[in-house]
Amino acid sequence: MISPQSSIILSVGSFSLKYYSLTMLGAILCGCGLSCFLARKFYRNVSVERIFDILPMIVICAILGARLYYVLLDFEYYSKHLIEIFMIWNGGLSIHGALIGGFLGGLYCARKYSLPIWDYADVFSYGLLLGQAIGRVGNFFNIEAFGKPCSFSELICMYVPQYKRPLGYWDIEYYHPTFLYEAIWNIFVLGILYFFIRRCSDKVSGVVFFSYLALYSLGRLLIEHIRLDSVLNVGGWHVAEIVSVFVIVLSIIMIFVRFYQVGVLKFR
Repeated sequence: MISPQSSIILSVGSFSLKYYSLTMLGAILCGCGLSCFLARKFYRNVSVERIFDILPMIVICAILGARLYYVLLDFEYYSKHLIEIFMIWNGGLSIHGALIGGFLGGLYCARKYSLPIWDYADVFSYGLLLGQAIGRVGNFFNIEAFGKPCSFSELICMYVPQYKRPLGYWDIEYYHPTFLYEAIWNIFVLGILYFFIRRCSDKVSGVVFFSYLALYSLGRLLIEHIRLDSVLNVGGWHVAEIVSVFVIVLSIIMIFVRFYQVGVLKFR
């Protein structure tokens, strides 16, 4: 896999349009389109018109959460480069922060408009997975979020130019394209949600959403240990791994809670 020659798709004077920005826009539009399509087809309690009403708030909160989370994890660097905090087009967005910010934004909108929060969370889950998969393409154009040196064939591994290689790896050319692994996993999870989880839990809202969180986090946990760009480690564990374990456990608990709340599952 050959790395891109440039991260810029168009330059006009001092203005530059980056592939990363265009990819993120495409991710949002495609994710929103999928959620709206499935809402019309399967979710009677979800209004497509209302999705468009609340989407701007959710997207803004997700972007702010993603950036704030990333900056806090790497605060030692950003405290010395304050202006770079606002340069999100150069990368540096955390999916965990985006989920927290987006959920808080969605919770605010649900209370404001008296919406069934878990039904809307289920619908957004499909779009989130598609958006995350497309968004990972932006990592390719920024030559970031790659993993450890790769010993497989050059067709699978990604060539990383020397100026992008981590300290101590300058002589190594090929690395695991972990952003691609995660994109493939996200599409796989999307299929599981659509073909299996949705059908098994059609009367229990929220199960699709928490299944998404658990399955995505499982993939992130499996992939994270081969990444080289984790910004903070605790006791030999990447923060993303710790958060993923927490999310998996919490999501499994919440799936049981949702089944119990609707009377499908009873404890004696």
